[in-house]
Amino acid sequence: MIRVLVVDDSRVMRQIVIRTLRQAGYDWDVREASDGAEALAAVRADEPDVVLSDWNMPNVSGIELLENLRAEGFETPFGFVTSEGSPEMRATADAAGALFLIAKPFTADAFREVIEPVLA
Repeated sequence: MIRVLVVDDSRVMRQIVIRTLRQAGYDWDVREASDGAEALAAVRADEPDVVLSDWNMPNVSGIELLENLRAEGFETPFGFVTSEGSPEMRATADAAGALFLIAKPFTADAFREVIEPVLA
């Protein structure tokens, strides 16, 4: 079973992401983290198959989380689920090694479109 770590400082948003994954047909083993620092510790302890992270969070942001993971040698597939999807953010995400950026509001179809190539 695929293990996913959903990272967002909003508990409600984490629940929405998890529900959307289920609606998209992904019955994954889901773990949650409330910021990038918590997520970094979770990945170090037990690396998931996929990380879905918000961008703007206190303590350690999503982009800082990704940069830290890559600096430590983790190649975990990583995607952003965030409220902003500007070309600049997308370019920054790509440069840091993110596989995709889904902008809120999102749909189950949007998740399938970006996740299927990651699973292939």
